[in-house]
Amino acid sequence: MDKYKNMTLSAQERAEDIVSKMTVEEKVGQLSHSASAVERLGVSKYNWWNESLHGVARAGTATMFPQAIGLAALFDDSMLKRVADICSTEARAKYNQNKKNNDNGIYKGLTIWSPNINIFRDPRWGRGQETYGECPFLTSRLGIAFVEGLQGNKETLKTSACAKHFACHSGPEGIRHEFDAKVNNKDMNETYLPAFEALVKEADVESVMGAYNRVNGEPACASEFLMGKLAQWNFKGHFVSDCWAIRDFHTKHMVTNSPEESAAMALKFGCDCNCGDTYEYLLSAIKAGLVTEDYVTDSAVRLMRTRVKLGMFDETCEYDNIGYDVVSCDAHKNFSLECAEKSMVLLKNNGLLPIDRAKVNSIGVIGPNAASLDALRGNYYGTCDEYQTFLDGIRATYDGRIYFSEGSHLFKETIQPLGEPGDSYAEAITVATHSDIIILCVGLDASIEGEEGDTGNAFAAGDKNDLYLPRSQRTLVEKVLALNKPTVIVLASGSALNPLGEKADAIIQAWYPGQFGGKALAKILFGEISPSGKLPVTFYETSDLLPDFTDYSMKNRTYRYLENNVLYPFGYGLTYSEVVCKKLDYDIESNIATVQLENIGKYDTDEVLQLYIHDEESKWAVPNHKLCGFKRVHILKGENLEIKLALSKDAFDVVNDEGKRFVDSKKFVLYAGVNQPDALSASLTGHNCIEYKIDLLKSNTNI
Repeated sequence: MDKYKNMTLSAQERAEDIVSKMTVEEKVGQLSHSASAVERLGVSKYNWWNESLHGVARAGTATMFPQAIGLAALFDDSMLKRVADICSTEARAKYNQNKKNNDNGIYKGLTIWSPNINIFRDPRWGRGQETYGECPFLTSRLGIAFVEGLQGNKETLKTSACAKHFACHSGPEGIRHEFDAKVNNKDMNETYLPAFEALVKEADVESVMGAYNRVNGEPACASEFLMGKLAQWNFKGHFVSDCWAIRDFHTKHMVTNSPEESAAMALKFGCDCNCGDTYEYLLSAIKAGLVTEDYVTDSAVRLMRTRVKLGMFDETCEYDNIGYDVVSCDAHKNFSLECAEKSMVLLKNNGLLPIDRAKVNSIGVIGPNAASLDALRGNYYGTCDEYQTFLDGIRATYDGRIYFSEGSHLFKETIQPLGEPGDSYAEAITVATHSDIIILCVGLDASIEGEEGDTGNAFAAGDKNDLYLPRSQRTLVEKVLALNKPTVIVLASGSALNPLGEKADAIIQAWYPGQFGGKALAKILFGEISPSGKLPVTFYETSDLLPDFTDYSMKNRTYRYLENNVLYPFGYGLTYSEVVCKKLDYDIESNIATVQLENIGKYDTDEVLQLYIHDEESKWAVPNHKLCGFKRVHILKGENLEIKLALSKDAFDVVNDEGKRFVDSKKFVLYAGVNQPDALSASLTGHNCIEYKIDLLKSNTNI
């Protein structure tokens, strides 16, 4: 038996053996995302490129969950882990069948290029929808859970996860191929790197993907600094470039002069797999003396090691028996619905919600996202075997008269090709005047908010120019709200928007909620469930007061550093009930906080307990406070719960200007609540967080 087929040997030994049998040409053929077959060794061709941010993407039928930013609004790492486990189960099922049918093309493999753990530092970034928001701690915990769900807890990887995009990558999309992100040591180690470090150290993520941009002058896919960080963290997986990012070295960044130089540079710095075609020049780079075969060998071994760990060279694999019947099965779809229900964020409610059916004879559903499948999907999506749009969900839940008008195009002046500007406003007004309540479904979709090259707009390469709705929709909202009818605004988007909804009675942030987003919305509108999502990003009033989009400093960005300009705060989200924190204790020995929660409202509901901490002494502390613990709970009306929650390992840490992390003071304030400890959250909810003074030198004091 060949050593690489011997399952008693380590993955490293098996990978080294199979690569030792390859020619240099064959080894080079393994280093591109579309890897060549080596038939004499039983190595089939393999495409490394697969996606599953919120369901297996671009590979046919699959269960579709809320977009990643919506999953972040769950504030629930256990739910994220289950989502990822379902994604990996369906990926395995599809892989098993595709293998039988000799289909090993793109999006068909077991190497999943998810999750995206970049920090959503600026609300204009179109790809922010793919992330878990603006908080390094929240991103770390959810990212770890997602990796664990994808990879499983057995010796054989269920699928291989990928932490992307390493690093300091969050727009602008239009210049990402030549952009140089200038980041100081403090922001680098306090904000941009912690999630990557956590996924490497705590989740053993199998791969890391580099970004398109440069980082402080170095291409992210060939960075001495970034690759050095991976070495410090004892990263044991493989590194893959973003797609065609290595080509940018000589065409955009101008750090090399030829594809041979670019390929050699990336390989020498440790980029194992080139998504793209630049590594096709490695043979000529070797002949020119730009790089040696040893680098090719090392990268080939790391890549084959991952394939070994996935069971690709085993006679049988424990995941071979996952059948196709699990793909889009009822259990998976039901969980998608549950995620959608718990991800939607109630931003405003003057008492209109939940809707009392007995008092409503007609409902007007208006807006370009009301009957839109794209409003459910976000980007990087799969195909579902059934959907429920917002209109579908309301129609299936409500028996009275429903009127509908598209109202406006998503962003164009007209709906019909030969229509005059505003060709559906009159119909929208007619529908509104005939309705007792209006559900105004507006927002964005991935055709105008997303990745450079994927979006169909000509605005900003997938980014947003500002935080307002497109002009066609702003006019629609103005005209409908001017009627002073009871109105709920439903926002579908992957990022912060200001709908200018002061006159609206209620506002729901629905995100891109997945295939059953409409059913989830209807259950919330009519009170079958209480909304319980929380904002994983700050909703700002205007982009005019934000720092320049290209400025990667954290000053006046995100809840930890912002100074003004907040419409709705990070961590905020209303329910139909009223849950308050009654008591907070902290034990310094166990690092565990104990919180008493009471539901003093009239509804059973989920809530998210949030712990924040503020360093009272250190000049290096974040100006405001930082999240250091969270837990989603279900609490019945009138119920009291005692919740024990460990603080994050780095709760007391600060990061100085040199990027060093350490404990610098002894006096802290710990906050517990169902939102942030800021004045706006207190005003919006009617409740302050409770506080606990911590003195690391003395006994703790409850205040």
